[in-house]
Amino acid sequence: MAAGYLDILRARHAARLLTGTLVGRLPNGTAHIAIVLFTRAEGGSYTLAGALAAAYGLATAVGQPLLGRAVDLYGQPRVQFPAAVLSALGMALFAVAGLGSLPLAYAAVVLAGVATPPLEGGLRALWPTVLKREDRVHRAYALDAVAQEIMFTVGPLLVTLLVSLWSPAAALLVINAVGVLGALSVVLSEPSRTWRSAPREAHWLGALRSPGLLALLGAFFFVGLALGSITVAGVAYADDHGRESVYGWLMAALGLGALIGGLGYGARQWSGEPEKRLRVIVALLALGYLPLMLTPSVPAMTALAALAGVFLAPAIACSFIVVDRHAPRGTVTEAFSWLVTTFGVGAAVGTAAAGPAVELGSTAWSFAVAGAGGVAALAVLLATGRVLRGAPVPPAPTAQVVAGSENDRNGAVEPGFSTGREA
Repeated sequence: MAAGYLDILRARHAARLLTGTLVGRLPNGTAHIAIVLFTRAEGGSYTLAGALAAAYGLATAVGQPLLGRAVDLYGQPRVQFPAAVLSALGMALFAVAGLGSLPLAYAAVVLAGVATPPLEGGLRALWPTVLKREDRVHRAYALDAVAQEIMFTVGPLLVTLLVSLWSPAAALLVINAVGVLGALSVVLSEPSRTWRSAPREAHWLGALRSPGLLALLGAFFFVGLALGSITVAGVAYADDHGRESVYGWLMAALGLGALIGGLGYGARQWSGEPEKRLRVIVALLALGYLPLMLTPSVPAMTALAALAGVFLAPAIACSFIVVDRHAPRGTVTEAFSWLVTTFGVGAAVGTAAAGPAVELGSTAWSFAVAGAGGVAALAVLLATGRVLRGAPVPPAPTAQVVAGSENDRNGAVEPGFSTGREA
């Protein structure tokens, strides 16, 4: 297992790109947690905390595909770093202004969200030119998902540590300053500076003209909804047990479970269509969310949270391959950004729904939102099985592709490897 991952990390630029992207995404990966904790510390209700987190998520959902398309058109450095700085300034405004003016608070989190740089999609666009082989790229997708879970494991603990040492406002400022440094590391790298997108067919729908991609996005909206609801439900569970640290441990356990699952998934070569494999993984993911409604003692709940996370990273890694198979040529960054967007919209809806579920019902009700999200994701995949049954074979290229571009699959990687197919 370790040898395969080390082979990827030894590739030139790979470790820097992975680390820089991970650090650069830290503000986005912890924003919902930080916003909820800051709002509660300022005296805001669960509903307000959920609404602000939802506003951030929805703004991110709007910004990601737009910035992703801009990256495909203009390159990574001209888009990624300015966006990272603007996003950090928005969150800094939120931390300084607080809840004294709710319109200003909403405007600040919306600015931070809409300017969130599409580092995640950008990294996946770079992997083929950095690693050059299909098996290494697929393993990198698993490593990418695992790295995210490291962030989701360490991120909540880092936020709660900063809150305990200083304040929720300080946590917002520090996390976003670190994120800007991560984005800077990525855009200064050679692969990011020299990357160019493949020629693309002019179409106002862009990546969304692919039916298979639309089906996948529909499913991952509900996966995002499940995770978003857990963000608020975990805070409510911690409040029920009188210890703020419980929340950090629950989120860390969820990330640790996903870390273990992702390492196991990436350790082997998978055969067969990834679309079929994704249905099985999402079914197991949904099954893991349902026991959270029991809300047992803290040790048992921590164990259930870890179990609930086991199939998250495999689902994400497998979805990357499905995106590759269905994204129209020249839209790879945009396609991955749409996945991030859909996930973010689902998370925003989940956080917005879980807050009232706690206040109108109980903590168990908010965890029930997560269970329902997992079941709905599986239902979408089952209902769209015909659309997702394999990927269309791309026609022969009709235009010369810039050498080293993310969609130059015949020149950059082994023959037959394609991650930007015509839809």
